[in-house]
Amino acid sequence: MEGKTGFIIAATCVLLLSVAAESAGRMMGGMGGGGWGMGGAYGRMYDSAAVETISGEVVEVGQVIPVMGMSPGVHLTIRGVAGDMISVHLGPAWFIENQDVIIAPGDMIEVKGSRVMFDGQPALIAREVSRGDDILRLRDGNGYPVWSGWRRR
Repeated sequence: MEGKTGFIIAATCVLLLSVAAESAGRMMGGMGGGGWGMGGAYGRMYDSAAVETISGEVVEVGQVIPVMGMSPGVHLTIRGVAGDMISVHLGPAWFIENQDVIIAPGDMIEVKGSRVMFDGQPALIAREVSRGDDILRLRDGNGYPVWSGWRRR
């Protein structure tokens, strides 16, 4: 009888832990990366039908946490050719920091991405950033992040 009770308790613990782990994965956006995957609320904001291209000067490079619980990301403030300012979200900081293309204030860039409203302001979730001949690819044509699965390579 004691053996059955111990087995039932152990099986229950394993079941509870697996359910908790799956729930935590969903809260983090499904594909890992601290909520930056396509399955999370932020990833679902990207609309491949609303992609546009803007050009301008990088005024500021900073960090953003788009949704509470996400890992920090990198965003740019761009001054467009008409003098308008727009926030551009690149992706998770851990990914951007490991790329060969470094974007800095003063750089003239072209950004292709999905226009969204973020905190009541227009913003662009970047698909790719071009600076001269350098291209920083962040998402494919459907908006799928290139960092999803990147650490497994």
